[in-house]
Order: sequence, then structure tokens, then C-alpha cells
Amino acid sequence: MPKEYRQHVFKPPQGATDFLLIRHGESQPAIADQPFPMKDGHGDPELHPNGHLQAKAVAERLKLHPINTIYATTLQRTHQTAAPLAKALGLVPKTEPDLREVCLGEWDGGLYRIKAAERDPIFLKSMQMQEWGIIPGAETNNQVKARVTAGLQRIAAAHPDELVAVVVHGGVIAAILSVATGAKAFAFMGASNGSISRIVMDKDRIIVRGFNDTNHLD
Repeated sequence: MPKEYRQHVFKPPQGATDFLLIRHGESQPAIADQPFPMKDGHGDPELHPNGHLQAKAVAERLKLHPINTIYATTLQRTHQTAAPLAKALGLVPKTEPDLREVCLGEWDGGLYRIKAAERDPIFLKSMQMQEWGIIPGAETNNQVKARVTAGLQRIAAAHPDELVAVVVHGGVIAAILSVATGAKAFAFMGASNGSISRIVMDKDRIIVRGFNDTNHLD
């Protein structure tokens, strides 16, 4: 019988870290003249009731996965999203500050959402140029990518050959996948609240395995 060569089935390289990137659930709406609480220069709203439902759906989807560790950021919406999964798995989430959301400068605290809805000319220019730094006082794309990459590398160094769940933000997911693929900065903007994306980090290489999985969400 001739030797058969089956199609390759992906497995993370030895020593690599498998990441499930979970976007936090929907947060509280922005209201003019009622800015969000601030934490270290970032708006820090709680989850909307719908966001809590999305967090529970994430936990139901992932509770049987062999997740070794859960990370969240410094902002409360990620910890609130991580809580149901952490309870299901009997884990205590850790915090990685460098995976916090893009700092939006003068537009942080909820104003960005209002400017986006009103189609402010600066917002439109930022979208057209695909550059956060056009917003007054905001981080630049390069600053975001540098700190997000550093955060991922720290987690990967601490968890080789493990599956790690990381609850992060839409801008962070976009930055990670832009770094991984070489795509334009905003090519992966718009990951759904409660969605799951997957990457594998092997030393300095990021392998993309999935983006914006929402099969668990109604």
C-alpha cells in the first residue's frame, strides 16, 4: 500500500501560547455632559445589562475549554466580563495593564462615542487616515501597538504551551491583528461585544486562528 500524506492539522508550536481574545460585553451608554468615571486617563464604564448577558454567554461557551489562566485589563468592564468564566473555571483573573483600551485623550470618558455618532470632522479624518493620534491627545497607532505587543509577550512568556483567555477591548483586538497580519491599522476594527478571536504567539510571531466568533451570542 502506498504511503499516505494526510492534510496538516494545526497545532500550536511547542512553547507557544494559545490566546482567546474576548472583547468585553457591551458597556454603559455615553450621555452628553455625564462623562464616564475615569481610571488612569481612560473612561471606565460598567457593563450594560446586555453586557452581563454576553459575559454569561462567553462563560457557557468556554467553560469546558482547557483554559489555564484568565487575564483582564485595568478597566472594570473587562473584569466584569471575565467574572462568569472565572467562576465556572475556578480561576482568579490576573491583570495586564498594557492591554487596556486605546487612550482617546480629550475624547475619552464617552465623548468619542458622541463625536463618532455626530460624524465629527476629526473623527472622520481619523477613520479615513486610520490613525488614532489624529484625535486630540490620543495615543498614536505606534504607541498602541508597542504596548499591546509588550503585554502579549509578557503573558506568553509566563504561559508557554497553555491556553489563556484574555478579556480586552475592540481597539486592542484591532491592533493585535494588524500587527499579526500587516493589515491596515483599522482593518479589524468592530469586533462584536462578547466575541472571541484567537491567536497563537510563538516567540515574536503571531499566528491568527480566528476573528469575531459570535456563535454563542443571540
